[in-house]
Amino acid sequence: MAMRTRSKNKTLEVLQKPYVHVDIQFYINENGDKIYTTKKESPLGLATQSAHPERSYKWAIKKYDNKIHPKHYLGPVFPVPYRFFSPPVFRKRVVSGVQPTGSIHLGNYFGAIKNWVALQNSYDTLFFIVDLHAITLSYDVQQLSKATRATAAIYLACGVDPSKASVFVQSHVRAHVELMWLLSSTTPIGWLNKMIQFKEKSRKAGDEEVGVALLTYPVLMASDILLYQSDFVPVGEDQKQHLELTRGLAERVNNLYGGRKWKKLGGRGGAIFKVPEPLIPPAGARIMSLTDGLSKMSKSAPSDQSRINILDPKDLIANKIKRCKTDSLPGLEFDNSERPECNNLLSIYQLISGKTKEEVVQECQNMNWGTFKVLLTDALIDHLQPIQVRYEEIMSDSGYLDEVLADGARKAADIADATLNNVYQAMGFLRRQ
Repeated sequence: MAMRTRSKNKTLEVLQKPYVHVDIQFYINENGDKIYTTKKESPLGLATQSAHPERSYKWAIKKYDNKIHPKHYLGPVFPVPYRFFSPPVFRKRVVSGVQPTGSIHLGNYFGAIKNWVALQNSYDTLFFIVDLHAITLSYDVQQLSKATRATAAIYLACGVDPSKASVFVQSHVRAHVELMWLLSSTTPIGWLNKMIQFKEKSRKAGDEEVGVALLTYPVLMASDILLYQSDFVPVGEDQKQHLELTRGLAERVNNLYGGRKWKKLGGRGGAIFKVPEPLIPPAGARIMSLTDGLSKMSKSAPSDQSRINILDPKDLIANKIKRCKTDSLPGLEFDNSERPECNNLLSIYQLISGKTKEEVVQECQNMNWGTFKVLLTDALIDHLQPIQVRYEEIMSDSGYLDEVLADGARKAADIADATLNNVYQAMGFLRRQ
């Protein structure tokens, strides 16, 4: 049934719904998500209170200058902010994380964390410290907890905002491990044997020193992603194979247990998991080693000289840049395959200074290495010092950090538990009462 009302020669039709009442409040939060309550859904939101649930009122809504005018309601009038009636904007979801092993360095910062700061403004984001992945190889038991807190503090110091993104510790959401086990039952062992990182690390360490976790951790990584119904996952070159396995597992589980099979068990049917897409970082964000321009800057590299850590003091940064590998050719240039260290150092300067490639070429092409290294050192110190100051502030306030991580884990668990319950149901488990 439709009702017409005239205002300034305009006709507006509004469908009358039998469960829409005048004494209601419904709204959309800052992320564009509906706030769910116990009442039935209305055309514009969800009822949070209703004085007369057995009655319905005819109404009309008039938008004028982006505001709602209560006088255009038919029946009892109540004021509601105009933004409550804005159409919902559902953000795509992005998840990512970094291991709390070793020191967070420039490669982690430009390859992941700095991009997160931009993503949190456009996506529904969950960023976590993947401490469960940190135990796939031998590790320092005494340092794991400290390193986890330090990594979380670096996230925040670099600009990740807990009011925009959920920041939490992977092991604080138990659903990660539960879903991993469920996914393991459907993961072909052949898929895992093909993983390049397992082959490389097991060859170096030897079979007697390698645990099963090194073979199966890609399934945990798939759990990390699929648990949150992720739309996108930021990936680098070395992670594309893992995302392909995740996508394959999502499609496999959907085919084996989703659709009508799930519906017959009382579920909603359809796909159990979203199949995530890769989110490729901006070009040039790959930072190479200071001692080998052909190798990626890495936490696991034996020499600390090979990387600039986010928390390195000024003197150490200056010393590392002074001693970093260069060449004897005149001038400085990008994209010369015979000068990988030159390209890497110029790329670091471009990223740390925020300048364009053309601006860096114009500024640096005629410099010698001595002059350029001073320029690069100063730029690194100027960029990292505010992060280091903020890091010390966060670490000195343990209550604040604990609160951020606990709140992030609660929000993450709400999403994760819903997914996990669906998987249990679709796979035929007895529902817990």
